[in-house]
Amino acid sequence: MSLVTIPARRGKAAHVRAGQHVRIVNTHGTQVVDTWAFDAADPTEWMAMEASRAWFMKLAAALGDSFVTSRRRPILTLVEDTSGGRHDTLMAACDAERYGLLGVKGHHDNCRDNLHAALAELGLEIQATPSPLNLFMNIPWTAEGRLAWGEPVSTPGSYVRFRAEMDLVVAFSACPQDILPINGVTGKTTDAHFSVE
Repeated sequence: MSLVTIPARRGKAAHVRAGQHVRIVNTHGTQVVDTWAFDAADPTEWMAMEASRAWFMKLAAALGDSFVTSRRRPILTLVEDTSGGRHDTLMAACDAERYGLLGVKGHHDNCRDNLHAALAELGLEIQATPSPLNLFMNIPWTAEGRLAWGEPVSTPGSYVRFRAEMDLVVAFSACPQDILPINGVTGKTTDAHFSVE
């Protein structure tokens, strides 16, 4: 199937059937892609980072690990990763309040708004903003529990592939963070791509 663009600083969502695969491509190699998944029949059930960490007992998933929902059911399984394997399950989606704390005055594009706009394009609305799976986001941690903002290690064209374990809606945001170095030291944000296969 052809690749769908996740525009720079914007979001996109799509329906996925159980058994299909979703491939997310880091087209330019330095773009973080916030990722969410929702039960297609009931979007108040979503892929939950806190429940998933308890399920696979790691801070980051490895090949074969399944992310689970807020009701502890498998929703996406990681089946392929060519990106270097640095993905974050700890950080909340950026939002207007976060940019305010970083000194931004006025509007700044953000992943929370991108999620809700992408779902609205499919006629869906949810009241909450679940914590995302931050694909390609490098958050190093130490044994003492300290975190840092690392630069992406993914290369242009690298990708991750997931298998859908239920009928779901997947949503993405090409993260517009241009103050911290999560999208590289230049702060340049770019598009990314995905396909449902």
